[in-house]
Amino acid sequence: MSPDDYLALDATALAELIARGEVTPEEALDAALARADEVEPTIGAPSVRFEDLARQAIADGLPAGPFRGVPYLLKDLYVGMAGTPLQNGSRLFAGHVGEHDHTIVTRLKAAGLVIFGRTKSPEFGLNVSTEPLVYGPARNPWDPTRSAGGSSGGAAAAVAAGIVPAAHATDGGGSIRIPASSCGLVGLKPSRGRNPSGPIAGEGWSGMSVGHAVTRTVRDSARLLDATLGPEPGDPYACPPPERPFVAEVGRDPGRLRIALVTETLLGTDIDSECLAATEAAGRLCEDLGHRVEPTRLPIDGDAFREALTVIVAANTASSLDGAVEATGVTASEATVERVTLAFAAMGRDFPASDLASASVHVQLVTRQFGRFFEAYDVALTPTLGGPPPKLGVMDQNLASLDTFLERTLRHIPFTQIYNATGCPAISLPLAWSADGLPLGTMFGTRLGGEGLLLRLAAQLEAAQPWADKRPAL
Repeated sequence: MSPDDYLALDATALAELIARGEVTPEEALDAALARADEVEPTIGAPSVRFEDLARQAIADGLPAGPFRGVPYLLKDLYVGMAGTPLQNGSRLFAGHVGEHDHTIVTRLKAAGLVIFGRTKSPEFGLNVSTEPLVYGPARNPWDPTRSAGGSSGGAAAAVAAGIVPAAHATDGGGSIRIPASSCGLVGLKPSRGRNPSGPIAGEGWSGMSVGHAVTRTVRDSARLLDATLGPEPGDPYACPPPERPFVAEVGRDPGRLRIALVTETLLGTDIDSECLAATEAAGRLCEDLGHRVEPTRLPIDGDAFREALTVIVAANTASSLDGAVEATGVTASEATVERVTLAFAAMGRDFPASDLASASVHVQLVTRQFGRFFEAYDVALTPTLGGPPPKLGVMDQNLASLDTFLERTLRHIPFTQIYNATGCPAISLPLAWSADGLPLGTMFGTRLGGEGLLLRLAAQLEAAQPWADKRPAL
């Protein structure tokens, strides 16, 4: 298999070649490692490799899963794999090694994936850009001076650069969709409870976080979700079961959908003109495909919603940092923790417990309002981000001012968090590029449990306006 052949394959196609015996798992891993050697000096991903473990897994015999022999990368954020480093993007966890496999890792291995490394994450996953002090930035393959997004920026950079055709990612406020938009990929945030968080934790960020992947194709996202979905004992949430395997939704007629076109942000912030134009063009494409597109606005009090989310994230950051200090025995200071993380944790400790309870109640109100919104519409269409990928340094998590960091963050992600707060699924699709050649994602979201509908629509759009062959000129 030539390097060009490897770069042209999505995970499904590579798995099919391996299943037919035309490529061996060893050859696929060699291709991934060679590509990593080639592009890592430019994009800075992955953060760490464990090639010996990957080769041992192949030698021991891989499960006959749907992705048998396909190379894969794990995000370096709260997802353990026995015997591998887990730093959570922080100097605080230097030398920490996972003691057991988390449930989703067990399922990824059962699917036959060959996990050979980890991708970069910002410290504690708090940033919409991935540029932590502990191992430096994940650079955008389309323009290495710009951010690959966050918090799954390392994963998106690795996929866009061709190291792997798909990579593990997580999303607590947009962290799958932000880097997917920034790097020209498919980024599906599943419904709350669709994928497991165990075997210990039942949720992340008070139920806002969920794990899945960034991919180049819709079918890979669907097939990976089929491989990992499902409850485990003790789950605190339930998710409506799918009607059929998600991969069977790819190519299935979505019908004539009622699509709400929303470009007015909850906080009244401006949307970059090219992102706005990309979203409007996506609306016209949907109309050309027979859907009904209606401009509207979200019936949500943006200021109150922002305040509630700030309390929830700050409280969780304080808890995470305190737990990390207890687990590592390392003191939290500017020598070990980035300034924004310290400031956010301090804010979380200052809130009384009643504020966290009130914030949770408000989020439940927003969830009810959002649920009623999807009684009138099948899908909401918005820009994924407020602008193109920013220059590295703009979203620096070591900024001295937390207020500056939060203001820049909220302007950049005006639409993503509502799907985390409500648990609803959303997908970012690479339907446009800027005049400067930067990817501009467009986001589609729907009611809880509606991944099948999103995948049907996404596959229809992918067929009408293909993107998989667009690659950065590294």
